[in-house]
Amino acid sequence: MPSDRINLTNQFLIAMPGMADDTFAGSVVYLCEHTEKGALGLVINKPIDIKLKNLFEKVDLSLGSPELGEQPVFFGGPVQTERGFVLHEKIGSHASPYNSTLQIPGGLEMTTSKDVLEALAQGAGPKKLLVTLGYSGWAAGQLEDEIGRNGWLNVDAKREIIFDTPVEQRYDRALSLLGIDPRMLSQEAGHA
Repeated sequence: MPSDRINLTNQFLIAMPGMADDTFAGSVVYLCEHTEKGALGLVINKPIDIKLKNLFEKVDLSLGSPELGEQPVFFGGPVQTERGFVLHEKIGSHASPYNSTLQIPGGLEMTTSKDVLEALAQGAGPKKLLVTLGYSGWAAGQLEDEIGRNGWLNVDAKREIIFDTPVEQRYDRALSLLGIDPRMLSQEAGHA
């Protein structure tokens, strides 16, 4: 069965400047999964007022690394905001050691089970990670529709933007992957 469906897994969704939805205005979303059933992603540039050490305390774990403990937790999206999602580099070349991990083709891994936090508390676990509360979800066809209405730009994700770029620069750096200067983008959508 032929498929001409777009697959945006392992890509950034970059909110257009005129996005009316305040939840996503100015957002860069890393898409973990995009199938005919819908899409799931994590916002990578909206830190919330919680540090990792606070999150670990809430689940009765303590972090040995003060540096890691000071990292912000991010708003991953408006769905299941009480749940933690850990976006991280692959560990080894085999299946993930964690109970509930989505392996993102060509990209990273997203773990939702507490064992990844336990590994971090013991000084093990992934070296590069981003922790969110909540995720961003789209029903079948919804994301394609939003892109068609100029709500989002998309580009292949670069892990250094997720893990190594200061938060306040992630939106502009993601746009620069497309060769776009954010000051050049109009608030008005239109088609030629």
